Amino acid sequence: MKGRFVEACCSVLLAGIVVVSTLLSAAVLHSEKEFHDAAKRNDTARMEELIKRGVDVKAKNTTDRTALHWAAGAGNVDAVRLLLDHDVPVDDKDSNGRNLLHCAAQRGHIQVMEFIMEHLEDMCVDETDKMDRTAFHLAAEHGQLEVVEFLIRLGCFHSATDKEENTALHLAAKNGHLSVLQKVIDVGVDLDEKNSEGLTALHLAAEGGHSDSVKLLLEAGADVNAQTQKRMNCLHYAALHGYEEIARILMDAGIHTDAVNHQNASATHIAVLQNCPGMVKLFIDAKCDLDIADNRQQTALHIAAEHGRQDIAEMMLIAGANLKLTDKQGKTSLDVAVRGNHINLADMMIKAERFHKWEKDHLSSDCNSWVAKPLSFKQDHRLETQHIRSVMWRLATKYLKPGEWKKLAHFWKFTDAHIRAIEQQWTGTKSYREHGHRMLLIWLHGVVTAGENPIKGLYEGLVGIGRRDLAESIRKKANADSASPRKCVAM
Repeated sequence: MKGRFVEACCSVLLAGIVVVSTLLSAAVLHSEKEFHDAAKRNDTARMEELIKRGVDVKAKNTTDRTALHWAAGAGNVDAVRLLLDHDVPVDDKDSNGRNLLHCAAQRGHIQVMEFIMEHLEDMCVDETDKMDRTAFHLAAEHGQLEVVEFLIRLGCFHSATDKEENTALHLAAKNGHLSVLQKVIDVGVDLDEKNSEGLTALHLAAEGGHSDSVKLLLEAGADVNAQTQKRMNCLHYAALHGYEEIARILMDAGIHTDAVNHQNASATHIAVLQNCPGMVKLFIDAKCDLDIADNRQQTALHIAAEHGRQDIAEMMLIAGANLKLTDKQGKTSLDVAVRGNHINLADMMIKAERFHKWEKDHLSSDCNSWVAKPLSFKQDHRLETQHIRSVMWRLATKYLKPGEWKKLAHFWKFTDAHIRAIEQQWTGTKSYREHGHRMLLIWLHGVVTAGENPIKGLYEGLVGIGRRDLAESIRKKANADSASPRKCVAM
Protein backbone atom coordinates (compact mmCIF):
# COMPACT_ATOMS: atom_id res chain seq x y z
CA MET A 1 0.00 0.00 0.00
CA LYS A 2 2.79 2.40 0.96
CA GLY A 3 4.52 1.87 -2.41
CA ARG A 4 1.29 2.56 -4.30
CA PHE A 5 0.70 5.73 -2.29
CA VAL A 6 4.20 7.04 -3.11
CA GLU A 7 3.72 6.15 -6.78
CA ALA A 8 0.41 8.01 -6.83
CA CYS A 9 1.99 11.09 -5.23
CA CYS A 10 4.75 11.09 -7.82
CA SER A 11 2.20 10.87 -10.62
CA VAL A 12 0.29 13.85 -9.22
CA LEU A 13 3.49 15.84 -8.87
CA LEU A 14 4.55 15.12 -12.44
CA ALA A 15 1.11 16.05 -13.70
CA GLY A 16 1.37 19.34 -11.82
CA ILE A 17 4.73 20.08 -13.41
CA VAL A 18 3.31 19.40 -16.87
CA VAL A 19 0.34 21.72 -16.19
CA VAL A 20 2.59 24.52 -14.93
CA SER A 21 4.92 24.11 -17.92
CA THR A 22 1.95 24.25 -20.29
CA LEU A 23 0.62 27.38 -18.65
CA LEU A 24 4.02 29.08 -18.84
CA SER A 25 4.47 28.22 -22.51
CA ALA A 26 0.97 29.50 -23.14
CA ALA A 27 1.73 32.88 -21.57
CA VAL A 28 1.62 34.32 -25.09
CA LEU A 29 -0.62 33.18 -27.90
CA HIS A 30 0.87 31.75 -31.06
CA SER A 31 0.20 34.98 -32.93
CA GLU A 32 1.77 37.02 -30.12
CA LYS A 33 4.92 34.86 -30.17
CA GLU A 34 5.04 35.30 -33.92
CA PHE A 35 4.76 39.06 -33.40
CA HIS A 36 7.68 38.98 -30.93
CA ASP A 37 9.77 36.96 -33.37
CA ALA A 38 9.02 39.41 -36.18
CA ALA A 39 10.18 42.26 -33.91
CA LYS A 40 13.42 40.39 -33.20
CA ARG A 41 14.22 40.14 -36.92
CA ASN A 42 12.92 43.63 -37.82
CA ASP A 43 10.22 42.18 -40.07
CA THR A 44 7.90 45.19 -39.99
CA ALA A 45 5.74 43.86 -42.84
CA ARG A 46 4.81 40.77 -40.83
CA MET A 47 4.32 42.89 -37.72
CA GLU A 48 1.84 45.19 -39.56
CA GLU A 49 0.02 42.18 -40.94
CA LEU A 50 -0.38 40.72 -37.43
CA ILE A 51 -1.50 44.11 -36.07
CA LYS A 52 -4.24 44.27 -38.71
CA ARG A 53 -5.37 40.82 -37.54
CA GLY A 54 -5.76 42.19 -34.02
CA VAL A 55 -2.64 40.89 -32.28
CA ASP A 56 -2.00 42.34 -28.81
CA VAL A 57 1.03 44.59 -29.38
CA LYS A 58 1.50 44.89 -25.59
CA ALA A 59 1.59 41.14 -24.94
CA LYS A 60 4.30 39.91 -22.54
CA ASN A 61 6.01 36.55 -22.44
CA THR A 62 6.93 34.58 -19.31
CA THR A 63 9.84 36.94 -18.56
CA ASP A 64 7.61 40.01 -18.96
CA ARG A 65 9.22 40.99 -22.24
CA THR A 66 7.22 42.78 -24.90
CA ALA A 67 7.97 43.03 -28.60
CA LEU A 68 9.51 46.43 -27.86
CA HIS A 69 12.11 44.83 -25.58
CA TRP A 70 13.08 42.39 -28.33
CA ALA A 71 13.26 45.07 -31.01
CA ALA A 72 15.41 47.36 -28.85
CA GLY A 73 17.69 44.50 -27.78
CA ALA A 74 18.18 43.48 -31.40
CA GLY A 75 18.90 47.04 -32.56
CA ASN A 76 15.91 47.13 -34.91
CA VAL A 77 15.07 50.83 -35.31
CA ASP A 78 12.25 50.22 -37.81
CA ALA A 79 10.52 47.75 -35.51
CA VAL A 80 10.92 50.13 -32.56
CA ARG A 81 9.44 53.01 -34.60
CA LEU A 82 6.50 50.87 -35.66
CA LEU A 83 5.76 49.79 -32.09
CA LEU A 84 5.96 53.35 -30.76
CA ASP A 85 3.59 54.44 -33.55
CA HIS A 86 1.09 51.95 -32.10
CA ASP A 87 1.42 53.37 -28.57
CA VAL A 88 3.24 50.45 -27.04
CA PRO A 89 4.16 51.46 -23.43
CA VAL A 90 7.78 52.59 -23.36
CA ASP A 91 8.20 52.18 -19.61
CA ASP A 92 7.29 48.47 -19.45
CA LYS A 93 9.98 46.45 -17.67
CA ASP A 94 10.87 42.79 -18.06
CA SER A 95 11.47 40.31 -15.23
CA ASN A 96 14.89 41.88 -14.60
CA GLY A 97 13.34 45.33 -14.35
CA ARG A 98 14.85 46.45 -17.66
CA ASN A 99 13.19 48.77 -20.14
CA LEU A 100 13.95 49.23 -23.83
CA LEU A 101 16.81 51.66 -23.08
CA HIS A 102 18.53 49.04 -20.90
CA CYS A 103 18.10 46.40 -23.61
CA ALA A 104 19.59 48.62 -26.32
CA ALA A 105 22.46 49.81 -24.10
CA GLN A 106 23.49 46.30 -23.10
CA ARG A 107 23.68 45.20 -26.73
CA GLY A 108 25.36 48.38 -27.95
CA HIS A 109 22.59 49.45 -30.33
CA ILE A 110 23.40 53.14 -30.55
CA GLN A 111 20.94 53.93 -33.35
CA VAL A 112 18.03 52.60 -31.33
CA MET A 113 19.15 54.61 -28.32
CA GLU A 114 19.48 57.76 -30.39
CA PHE A 115 15.99 57.20 -31.76
CA ILE A 116 14.58 56.54 -28.30
CA MET A 117 16.12 59.64 -26.72
CA GLU A 118 15.15 61.83 -29.69
CA HIS A 119 11.54 60.76 -29.89
CA LEU A 120 10.67 59.99 -26.27
CA GLU A 121 10.88 63.14 -24.19
CA ASP A 122 9.96 61.43 -20.92
CA MET A 123 12.60 58.70 -21.14
CA CYS A 124 14.88 58.91 -18.08
CA VAL A 125 18.47 58.12 -18.97
CA ASP A 126 19.23 57.02 -15.39
CA GLU A 127 16.29 54.62 -14.96
CA THR A 128 17.36 51.54 -12.97
CA ASP A 129 16.59 47.83 -13.25
CA LYS A 130 16.04 45.42 -10.35
CA MET A 131 19.77 45.43 -9.58
CA ASP A 132 19.66 49.25 -9.54
CA ARG A 133 21.75 49.30 -12.69
CA THR A 134 21.35 52.09 -15.20
CA ALA A 135 21.93 51.91 -18.93
CA PHE A 136 25.38 53.37 -18.19
CA HIS A 137 26.15 50.42 -15.89
CA LEU A 138 25.06 47.89 -18.52
CA ALA A 139 26.96 49.55 -21.35
CA ALA A 140 30.14 49.66 -19.22
CA GLU A 141 29.71 46.06 -18.07
CA HIS A 142 29.41 44.81 -21.65
CA GLY A 143 32.11 47.03 -23.14
CA GLN A 144 29.81 49.13 -25.33
CA LEU A 145 32.08 52.15 -25.83
CA GLU A 146 29.88 54.02 -28.30
CA VAL A 147 26.91 53.75 -25.96
CA VAL A 148 29.02 54.86 -22.99
CA GLU A 149 30.12 57.95 -24.92
CA PHE A 150 26.52 58.66 -25.98
CA LEU A 151 25.21 58.40 -22.42
CA ILE A 152 28.00 60.66 -21.14
CA ARG A 153 27.01 63.27 -23.75
CA LEU A 154 23.42 63.00 -22.53
CA GLY A 155 24.61 63.82 -19.02
CA CYS A 156 23.96 60.49 -17.31
CA PHE A 157 24.95 60.09 -13.64
CA HIS A 158 28.52 58.77 -13.93
CA SER A 159 28.84 57.63 -10.30
CA ALA A 160 25.51 55.81 -9.93
CA THR A 161 25.81 52.62 -7.84
CA ASP A 162 23.87 49.39 -8.14
CA LYS A 163 22.62 47.22 -5.27
CA GLU A 164 26.13 45.90 -4.70
CA GLU A 165 27.41 49.50 -4.76
CA ASN A 166 29.27 48.95 -8.02
CA THR A 167 29.79 51.94 -10.28
CA ALA A 168 30.25 51.74 -14.04
CA LEU A 169 34.00 51.97 -13.31
CA HIS A 170 33.80 48.78 -11.21
CA LEU A 171 31.99 46.89 -13.96
CA ALA A 172 34.29 48.01 -16.77
CA ALA A 173 37.35 47.08 -14.69
CA LYS A 174 35.91 43.73 -13.66
CA ASN A 175 35.38 42.73 -17.28
CA GLY A 176 38.60 44.22 -18.64
CA HIS A 177 36.97 46.68 -21.06
CA LEU A 178 39.98 48.95 -21.46
CA SER A 179 38.57 51.62 -23.80
CA VAL A 180 35.41 51.95 -21.71
CA LEU A 181 37.48 52.09 -18.55
CA GLN A 182 39.56 54.93 -19.98
CA LYS A 183 36.41 56.85 -20.98
CA VAL A 184 34.87 56.48 -17.51
CA ILE A 185 38.15 57.56 -15.89
CA ASP A 186 38.21 60.61 -18.16
CA VAL A 187 34.90 61.94 -16.81
CA GLY A 188 36.47 62.27 -13.37
CA VAL A 189 34.93 59.54 -11.22
CA ASP A 190 36.37 58.45 -7.86
CA LEU A 191 38.94 55.78 -8.72
CA ASP A 192 38.99 54.39 -5.18
CA GLU A 193 35.26 54.12 -4.55
CA LYS A 194 34.45 50.79 -2.89
CA ASN A 195 31.50 48.48 -3.45
CA SER A 196 29.59 46.70 -0.69
CA GLU A 197 32.46 44.23 -0.16
CA GLY A 198 35.03 47.00 -0.07
CA LEU A 199 36.46 46.24 -3.53
CA THR A 200 37.74 49.05 -5.70
CA ALA A 201 37.91 48.93 -9.49
CA LEU A 202 41.59 48.02 -9.10
CA HIS A 203 40.70 44.98 -6.98
CA LEU A 204 38.24 43.81 -9.62
CA ALA A 205 40.70 44.32 -12.47
CA ALA A 206 43.36 42.36 -10.57
CA GLU A 207 40.95 39.58 -9.63
CA GLY A 208 39.81 39.30 -13.25
CA GLY A 209 43.38 39.00 -14.52
CA HIS A 210 43.15 42.17 -16.63
CA SER A 211 46.73 43.44 -16.53
CA ASP A 212 46.15 46.33 -18.95
CA SER A 213 43.25 47.57 -16.84
CA VAL A 214 45.40 47.30 -13.71
CA LYS A 215 48.12 49.40 -15.40
CA LEU A 216 45.61 51.98 -16.58
CA LEU A 217 44.04 52.42 -13.15
CA LEU A 218 47.44 52.71 -11.46
CA GLU A 219 48.62 55.28 -14.02
CA ALA A 220 45.42 57.23 -13.38
CA GLY A 221 46.22 57.32 -9.65
CA ALA A 222 44.27 54.43 -8.12
CA ASP A 223 45.40 53.46 -4.60
CA VAL A 224 47.55 50.33 -5.02
CA ASN A 225 47.26 49.53 -1.29
CA ALA A 226 43.48 49.74 -0.97
CA GLN A 227 42.03 46.93 1.15
CA THR A 228 38.63 45.27 1.09
CA GLN A 229 36.43 44.59 4.11
CA LYS A 230 38.37 41.33 4.48
CA ARG A 231 41.61 43.33 4.32
CA MET A 232 42.53 41.84 0.96
CA ASN A 233 44.79 43.95 -1.20
CA CYS A 234 45.24 43.48 -4.93
CA LEU A 235 48.32 41.30 -4.45
CA HIS A 236 46.22 38.81 -2.48
CA TYR A 237 43.93 38.49 -5.51
CA ALA A 238 46.85 38.12 -7.92
CA ALA A 239 48.25 35.35 -5.72
CA LEU A 240 44.85 33.69 -5.44
CA HIS A 241 44.66 33.23 -9.22
CA GLY A 242 48.37 32.92 -10.05
CA TYR A 243 48.55 36.15 -12.05
CA GLU A 244 52.31 36.70 -12.02
CA GLU A 245 52.33 39.59 -14.49
CA ILE A 246 49.79 41.49 -12.40
CA ALA A 247 51.79 40.75 -9.24
CA ARG A 248 54.87 42.30 -10.88
CA ILE A 249 52.90 45.38 -11.94
CA LEU A 250 51.54 45.82 -8.42
CA MET A 251 54.95 45.38 -6.80
CA ASP A 252 56.50 47.86 -9.22
CA ALA A 253 53.76 50.29 -8.15
CA GLY A 254 54.79 49.93 -4.51
CA ILE A 255 52.16 47.61 -3.07
CA HIS A 256 52.78 46.37 0.47
CA THR A 257 53.97 42.84 -0.27
CA ASP A 258 53.63 41.63 3.31
CA ALA A 259 50.14 43.03 3.99
CA VAL A 260 47.87 40.48 5.70
CA ASN A 261 44.15 39.84 5.25
CA HIS A 262 41.45 39.12 7.85
CA GLN A 263 42.96 35.66 8.40
CA ASN A 264 46.38 37.25 8.86
CA ALA A 265 47.49 35.56 5.64
CA SER A 266 49.95 37.28 3.34
CA ALA A 267 49.98 36.95 -0.45
CA THR A 268 52.78 34.41 0.04
CA HIS A 269 50.50 32.23 2.20
CA ILE A 270 47.88 32.33 -0.55
CA ALA A 271 50.36 31.55 -3.35
CA VAL A 272 51.62 28.49 -1.44
CA LEU A 273 48.09 27.31 -0.72
CA GLN A 274 47.12 27.72 -4.39
CA ASN A 275 50.30 25.83 -5.44
CA CYS A 276 51.77 28.63 -7.57
CA PRO A 277 55.58 28.09 -7.55
CA GLY A 278 56.23 30.94 -9.97
CA MET A 279 54.37 33.37 -7.73
CA VAL A 280 56.22 32.14 -4.64
CA LYS A 281 59.57 32.63 -6.43
CA LEU A 282 58.48 36.16 -7.34
CA PHE A 283 57.77 36.92 -3.68
CA ILE A 284 61.04 35.36 -2.51
CA ASP A 285 62.99 37.41 -5.06
CA ALA A 286 61.18 40.50 -3.75
CA LYS A 287 62.42 39.66 -0.23
CA CYS A 288 58.92 39.09 1.15
CA ASP A 289 58.76 37.98 4.77
CA LEU A 290 58.43 34.18 4.71
CA ASP A 291 57.93 33.92 8.47
CA ILE A 292 54.61 35.78 8.85
CA ALA A 293 52.18 33.63 10.88
CA ASP A 294 48.48 33.51 9.99
CA ASN A 295 45.56 33.05 12.40
CA ARG A 296 46.56 29.41 12.92
CA GLN A 297 50.09 30.61 13.64
CA GLN A 298 51.16 28.86 10.44
CA THR A 299 53.87 30.26 8.21
CA ALA A 300 53.87 29.73 4.46
CA LEU A 301 56.30 26.84 5.09
CA HIS A 302 53.77 25.18 7.40
CA ILE A 303 51.23 25.34 4.58
CA ALA A 304 53.71 23.87 2.08
CA ALA A 305 54.43 21.09 4.57
CA GLU A 306 50.76 20.42 5.19
CA HIS A 307 50.05 19.99 1.48
CA GLY A 308 53.32 18.29 0.52
CA ARG A 309 54.42 21.03 -1.87
CA GLN A 310 58.08 20.02 -2.36
CA ASP A 311 59.12 22.50 -5.07
CA ILE A 312 57.66 25.44 -3.19
CA ALA A 313 59.05 24.24 0.13
CA GLU A 314 62.54 23.89 -1.33
CA MET A 315 62.50 27.48 -2.60
CA MET A 316 61.58 28.72 0.86
CA LEU A 317 64.13 26.45 2.54
CA ILE A 318 66.90 27.76 0.29
CA ALA A 319 65.75 31.30 1.05
CA GLY A 320 66.16 30.60 4.75
CA ALA A 321 62.59 30.26 6.03
CA ASN A 322 62.57 29.76 9.80
CA LEU A 323 62.14 26.05 10.60
CA LYS A 324 61.80 26.60 14.33
CA LEU A 325 58.50 28.51 14.30
CA THR A 326 55.51 26.62 15.70
CA ASP A 327 51.79 26.82 14.97
CA LYS A 328 48.93 26.98 17.48
CA GLN A 329 49.38 23.27 18.21
CA GLY A 330 53.06 23.77 18.91
CA LYS A 331 54.08 22.01 15.69
CA THR A 332 57.00 23.04 13.54
CA SER A 333 56.74 22.76 9.76
CA LEU A 334 58.80 19.55 10.07
CA ASP A 335 56.22 18.14 12.50
CA VAL A 336 53.47 19.04 10.03
CA ALA A 337 55.26 17.31 7.15
CA VAL A 338 55.78 14.18 9.26
CA ARG A 339 52.16 14.14 10.37
CA GLY A 340 51.10 14.27 6.70
CA ASN A 341 53.50 11.40 5.88
CA HIS A 342 55.37 13.65 3.43
CA ILE A 343 58.63 11.76 3.94
CA ASN A 344 60.74 13.34 1.21
CA LEU A 345 59.68 16.79 2.33
CA ALA A 346 60.51 15.98 5.95
CA ASP A 347 63.99 14.84 4.89
CA MET A 348 64.42 18.05 2.88
CA MET A 349 63.63 20.09 5.98
CA ILE A 350 66.16 18.21 8.08
CA LYS A 351 68.78 18.72 5.37
CA ALA A 352 67.95 22.43 5.24
CA GLU A 353 68.14 22.90 9.00
CA ARG A 354 71.49 21.11 9.17
CA PHE A 355 72.81 23.06 6.19
CA HIS A 356 71.82 26.46 7.60
CA LYS A 357 73.45 25.57 10.93
CA TRP A 358 76.63 24.57 9.08
CA GLU A 359 76.43 27.77 7.06
CA LYS A 360 76.10 29.86 10.24
CA ASP A 361 79.00 28.04 11.90
CA HIS A 362 81.24 28.69 8.88
CA LEU A 363 80.06 32.22 8.17
CA SER A 364 83.35 33.79 9.24
CA SER A 365 85.59 31.08 7.77
CA ASP A 366 87.06 30.77 4.30
CA CYS A 367 85.08 27.59 3.61
CA ASN A 368 83.15 28.40 0.45
CA SER A 369 83.36 25.12 -1.43
CA TRP A 370 79.56 24.88 -1.69
CA VAL A 371 79.06 28.32 -3.22
CA ALA A 372 79.63 27.27 -6.81
CA LYS A 373 77.12 24.43 -6.59
CA PRO A 374 73.39 24.92 -7.11
CA LEU A 375 71.85 24.30 -3.69
CA SER A 376 69.15 21.65 -3.49
CA PHE A 377 67.54 19.71 -0.66
CA LYS A 378 65.78 17.14 -2.82
CA GLN A 379 66.76 13.50 -3.21
CA ASP A 380 70.17 13.09 -4.83
CA HIS A 381 70.10 11.11 -8.07
CA ARG A 382 73.42 12.33 -9.47
CA LEU A 383 75.80 9.90 -11.13
CA GLU A 384 78.81 11.21 -9.21
CA THR A 385 77.31 10.22 -5.87
CA GLN A 386 75.91 6.88 -7.01
CA HIS A 387 78.79 4.84 -5.54
CA ILE A 388 78.67 6.36 -2.07
CA ARG A 389 74.89 6.15 -2.03
CA SER A 390 75.08 2.41 -2.74
CA VAL A 391 77.53 2.09 0.18
CA MET A 392 74.98 3.85 2.40
CA TRP A 393 72.24 1.47 1.29
CA ARG A 394 74.28 -1.65 2.03
CA LEU A 395 75.41 -0.24 5.36
CA ALA A 396 71.87 0.57 6.49
CA THR A 397 70.19 -2.61 5.29
CA LYS A 398 72.90 -5.24 5.99
CA TYR A 399 75.40 -4.11 8.60
CA LEU A 400 73.97 -1.59 11.05
CA LYS A 401 72.18 -3.17 14.01
CA PRO A 402 68.87 -1.84 15.38
CA GLY A 403 69.55 1.35 17.26
CA GLU A 404 72.98 1.98 15.74
CA TRP A 405 71.63 4.44 13.19
CA LYS A 406 70.46 6.61 16.10
CA LYS A 407 73.93 6.47 17.67
CA LEU A 408 75.41 7.62 14.39
CA ALA A 409 72.78 10.36 14.13
CA HIS A 410 73.68 11.66 17.59
CA PHE A 411 77.38 11.49 16.72
CA TRP A 412 76.72 13.66 13.67
CA LYS A 413 74.63 16.06 15.76
CA PHE A 414 71.17 15.28 14.46
CA THR A 415 68.67 16.77 16.91
CA ASP A 416 66.12 14.72 18.82
CA ALA A 417 63.42 16.32 16.66
CA HIS A 418 65.20 15.13 13.53
CA ILE A 419 65.47 11.58 14.85
CA ARG A 420 61.81 11.54 15.89
CA ALA A 421 60.80 12.77 12.47
CA ILE A 422 62.76 10.00 10.75
CA GLU A 423 61.56 7.15 12.94
CA GLN A 424 57.93 8.26 12.65
CA GLN A 425 57.82 6.31 9.38
CA TRP A 426 56.73 2.75 10.02
CA THR A 427 57.31 0.02 7.45
CA GLY A 428 57.30 -3.00 9.77
CA THR A 429 59.53 -4.58 12.40
CA LYS A 430 62.62 -3.79 10.33
CA SER A 431 61.77 -0.10 9.85
CA TYR A 432 65.14 0.74 11.42
CA ARG A 433 66.78 -0.16 8.11
CA GLU A 434 64.77 2.46 6.24
CA HIS A 435 65.34 4.93 9.07
CA GLY A 436 69.07 4.37 8.93
CA HIS A 437 69.16 4.76 5.17
CA ARG A 438 67.25 8.06 5.32
CA MET A 439 69.53 9.37 8.06
CA LEU A 440 72.66 8.43 6.12
CA LEU A 441 71.43 10.16 2.96
CA ILE A 442 70.57 13.30 4.93
CA TRP A 443 74.05 13.25 6.46
CA LEU A 444 75.61 12.65 3.04
CA HIS A 445 73.86 15.72 1.65
CA GLY A 446 75.54 17.90 4.27
CA VAL A 447 78.98 16.39 3.77
CA VAL A 448 78.85 16.67 -0.03
CA THR A 449 77.45 20.20 0.14
CA ALA A 450 80.30 21.20 2.45
CA GLY A 451 82.83 19.68 0.05
CA GLU A 452 84.07 17.15 2.64
CA ASN A 453 85.20 13.54 2.20
CA PRO A 454 82.17 11.28 2.87
CA ILE A 455 84.27 8.12 3.30
CA LYS A 456 86.41 9.85 5.90
CA GLY A 457 83.33 11.14 7.72
CA LEU A 458 81.71 7.71 7.63
CA TYR A 459 84.87 6.10 9.00
CA GLU A 460 85.02 8.55 11.90
CA GLY A 461 81.34 8.08 12.65
CA LEU A 462 81.52 4.29 12.76
CA VAL A 463 84.60 4.40 14.99
CA GLY A 464 82.76 6.88 17.19
CA ILE A 465 79.90 4.44 17.86
CA GLY A 466 82.22 1.48 18.44
CA ARG A 467 81.96 -0.16 15.01
CA ARG A 468 85.63 -0.01 14.04
CA ASP A 469 85.16 -3.31 12.20
CA LEU A 470 82.75 -1.69 9.79
CA ALA A 471 84.89 1.43 9.57
CA GLU A 472 87.98 -0.53 8.56
CA SER A 473 86.01 -2.61 6.09
CA ILE A 474 84.69 0.49 4.36
CA ARG A 475 88.15 2.14 4.38
CA LYS A 476 89.77 -0.89 2.77
CA LYS A 477 87.02 -1.20 0.21
CA ALA A 478 87.31 2.49 -0.67
CA ASN A 479 91.12 2.35 -0.97
CA ALA A 480 90.97 -0.75 -3.10
CA ASP A 481 88.33 0.72 -5.41
CA SER A 482 90.25 2.73 -8.00
CA ALA A 483 87.00 4.09 -9.36
CA SER A 484 86.06 5.64 -6.04
CA PRO A 485 86.18 9.44 -6.25
CA ARG A 486 87.01 9.64 -2.56
CA LYS A 487 89.85 7.23 -1.63
CA CYS A 488 90.51 7.04 2.07
CA VAL A 489 94.29 7.53 1.82
CA ALA A 490 94.37 10.20 4.49
CA MET A 491 93.08 7.92 7.21
